[in-house]
Amino acid sequence: MAVSFRDFLKKCREHDELVEISKPVDLRNIAALVPQSEKALLFTQVKGYSMPVVSGLLQSRNRLSLAMGVPYGRIEEKLRGAMEHPVKPKLVKRAPVKEIIHTKNQVDLYRLPVPIFSTMDGGPMITGAVVIAEDPEYGMNAGMYRLMLKEKNLTGIDIVTPNNLRRYAERALQAKKPLPVSIAIGTHPYEMVAATFKAALGTNELAYAGGLRGEPLALAPGETIPVPCIADAEIVLEGEILPEGWSQPEGPFCEFNRLMGGVHYNPRVRIKAVLQRRDPVYYALHMPWENIWMSAPIYEAAAWRVLHEAGVSATAVNVTPGGCCHWHIVAAIKKQPGDGKNAIAALLSIADIKHVVVTDDDIDIFDPVEVEWAIATRVQADRDVVIISNARSKPLDPSLPPAIGIPTTAKMGIDATIPENVPRERYKRIVYFNEKKVQLKDYLGSATKTIPAGRKADAAEGSLEELAEKILKTLAKSHRFFAEILELFPGEGYGRIARAIGRLNQKDKIAQDGEGKYQVKGEV
Repeated sequence: MAVSFRDFLKKCREHDELVEISKPVDLRNIAALVPQSEKALLFTQVKGYSMPVVSGLLQSRNRLSLAMGVPYGRIEEKLRGAMEHPVKPKLVKRAPVKEIIHTKNQVDLYRLPVPIFSTMDGGPMITGAVVIAEDPEYGMNAGMYRLMLKEKNLTGIDIVTPNNLRRYAERALQAKKPLPVSIAIGTHPYEMVAATFKAALGTNELAYAGGLRGEPLALAPGETIPVPCIADAEIVLEGEILPEGWSQPEGPFCEFNRLMGGVHYNPRVRIKAVLQRRDPVYYALHMPWENIWMSAPIYEAAAWRVLHEAGVSATAVNVTPGGCCHWHIVAAIKKQPGDGKNAIAALLSIADIKHVVVTDDDIDIFDPVEVEWAIATRVQADRDVVIISNARSKPLDPSLPPAIGIPTTAKMGIDATIPENVPRERYKRIVYFNEKKVQLKDYLGSATKTIPAGRKADAAEGSLEELAEKILKTLAKSHRFFAEILELFPGEGYGRIARAIGRLNQKDKIAQDGEGKYQVKGEV
């Protein structure tokens, strides 16, 4: 069944994940209001504008799960399925986004409620757009790029980092031709997630969107350019990346790394047409959290794929928000000798990943304390830390020194698995007696009964001797921990069992084996 941006908004409403703000709001205040809400916000009365603004839609795992139609833990599985079974988009004649078309002198980007986000933004920024371009050799490409408003029909486009659209623009520049692009605002998250995926050159990411949908994505022919657009988007800008090169200043802007980016040089886009629905909703993707949460399952899907190709059996993958969902991966594996280092090599091959931690599958990699504990107890730095120099970098890494052109980075992997030459017995975890069997809540509140005093029989020599003999006979059959003896005699008081074992020790009839279990003394 076809789904659209509006369907997603409806789903958020139905699951109480969207709050409508009906009071008038100034566009400059939206960025500060969104982080204060656990739910997405729809501003229906934006001062000075005719269309509502929605933001924060993907700012939680919950809503990302709603968008993808599966629990969060299965999103990467659905993504992998879409990658393995892509569905090519189809061209349709009629499109909801073409209900109103503005061209030539009617084009006025300042009619769109494009907010600023930070106090240092260079200008209003379109943040949630899916950009489609075509190359004669490599075909169609989709990606998400921000565009800074410069004039009523002119924007910048942030393609300063190496990506497929940059390659297309460079090829068009060499031919001294503009590169036509369609810019869709307000698309279903299927398209946004697919467009965020860093696919190989020549791969049409919109086929991944079809894979997620289970049917082809509908595209409509361009009105003023030879590039199609997403038919059910809220708004589409048709334009051309001008053949000027990376010559125009753009920024600053708040980046996914939770820091302010600097001013850098980018191409400009001349907007030739604005297509929209009769009652469009403007989507302002909120920086940085909406941006990074969308990236997490994409990197997780890539991690599962490369680990599988490396022959490593993974049990869990976590692309962490602390690493801005771009730079850090923690993976748990069922380890065979050498798998820890192979997993590191595979995971560090993923484009932007900078740091990797690999653990055994007994570690809860979604608990940072568990991960730190694995590093503390299983790692020798000279043996288990892998460093790769001069690898491809994300230029927005603030730890890199200023450089002309594309910088390189150092990548690091930590093998926090149990070393092959260390006995696993050293890593036996503490398990409390009756753990998960008793609940504190059952012991809270006022006591209703008096706890009986210890039985006088505890002091009776005969009955204690009988219990000691029973324990001795049990130990003759198999060695037992103290706790196991407690479990074997549930009707006996704790104190009596302790005394009986003490009596057997006193008579030199029992001893402890190498594991600490009790055994009959003299056993071989």
